[in-house]
Amino acid sequence: MNKPISPLMHNDSEGHGYAHDHEHGHTHSHENKKAVLNRMSRIIGHMQSVKTMVENDRDCSEVLIQMSAISSALQSVSRVVLKEHMSTCIVDAVREGDMQQIEELNAAIDKFMK
Repeated sequence: MNKPISPLMHNDSEGHGYAHDHEHGHTHSHENKKAVLNRMSRIIGHMQSVKTMVENDRDCSEVLIQMSAISSALQSVSRVVLKEHMSTCIVDAVREGDMQQIEELNAAIDKFMK
């Protein structure tokens, strides 16, 4: 049986926060979770460096190039999270006939692809 976990906070494309509950009957692999967290830490560090570049009035072209690298890294980690979600949560949802999980994935993809 699925056990509820605490509500998760998310922001939509306009920056408005909202919460929802996730019910999981499984756990995510430690390796994938660790890899995602490591990538996110690097992205955060990179963002902090670019913020410093802006504060120090670095050339706008250099800032834009670094922001492009951050965007690419964020897309890459997003792809990892999506693949993990599809191979675990969505596979389980299909097995259980849980159409709500599939609808939530579709909504998340719509927001992600804006």
